[in-house]
Amino acid sequence: MIVIKTPEEIELMRKAGELLAACHREIAKLIKPGVTPLEIDAFVEKYLAEHGATPEQKGFHGYPFATCASVNDVICHGFPNDTPLKEGDIVTVDMVVKLNGWLADSAWSYAVGSISPQASHLLKVTKESLYRGIQQAVVGNRIGDISHAIQSYAEAEGLSVVRDFIGHGIGREMHEAPQVPHYGPAGKGPRLREGMVITIEPMLNTGAYHTQVDLDGWTARTIDGGLSAQYEHTIAITAHGPVILTEQ
Repeated sequence: MIVIKTPEEIELMRKAGELLAACHREIAKLIKPGVTPLEIDAFVEKYLAEHGATPEQKGFHGYPFATCASVNDVICHGFPNDTPLKEGDIVTVDMVVKLNGWLADSAWSYAVGSISPQASHLLKVTKESLYRGIQQAVVGNRIGDISHAIQSYAEAEGLSVVRDFIGHGIGREMHEAPQVPHYGPAGKGPRLREGMVITIEPMLNTGAYHTQVDLDGWTARTIDGGLSAQYEHTIAITAHGPVILTEQ
């Protein structure tokens, strides 16, 4: 069942989103060669605690960290570790913030120092695909209109769209209906209605879109060692168009 939020509830989610966005702005200052994903994770947990919030994914089905940190060929759900980031890496930091009972979800990919032209193209196109999807998140459109906008742009730019991980509704629960794929035909899927809140979170690869999961049961990688990036926002569907609740 799709849960429709009231304007007051969306405003509470906006507060969680504003805090999440502020945390990402601080993370951006930390990203440099030599810093470890575990150090970033510890910073996030402390930052949220200082602002009266908690990291919702910590403990979710046993997940042990406040963030997911996905480096280079890791698509998503990477465990933060003590391996220092190095010049030329890309890293996606994904988190879900809970504030006063309401959630916001956003992932952002970061360049570590100077990166290759291929990696730069990947980050640029992945971010642009997110915003092209958001443009379709209007009352009366269907989920498939978001999906098609992302896939058609990404593939025209020579990148592949991950199928195994998708966006979703969000509110008091991390994963609500509807599901939001980032691939597929326009005009299909549930119709968007005022008061829906969803995540749009395309994951694009430089190689094949297929995934493989490490023995930890969480870390998803590209099957061919290609690079992967992800950008994600939490979006409210309103009568006046899509509202980004996690805008940085």
